[in-house]
Amino acid sequence: MSENTDDKLPIRMLHDRVLVRTDNPEGERRSGGGILIPATAAVGRRLAWAEVVAVGQNVRTVETGDRVLYDPEDRAEVEVRGTAYVLMRERDLHAVAADRFEGSKDTTGLYL
Repeated sequence: MSENTDDKLPIRMLHDRVLVRTDNPEGERRSGGGILIPATAAVGRRLAWAEVVAVGQNVRTVETGDRVLYDPEDRAEVEVRGTAYVLMRERDLHAVAADRFEGSKDTTGLYL
């Protein structure tokens, strides 16, 4: 379950823990119109997207490779083989985006 896109991570997640790799490093970002927003710009509470790279055995709604929405203020960072990851509980995720939900009849409003 704990596979990286390049190679297998040397860790196994426990219980309801989820390990994610953030999409964008902290710092400057671009708006939808292409405007560069500096890292020092004040913004309200902003959620972030990340890719799931490993899940614990008690995780029920998220799989490796899914994209999840989480609050970057409530995170614990860890570095594995020089790559920074975020460790969190499944209940701290706000939404899940995955191809397997497309066209499914049993999806709920909780998934994007």
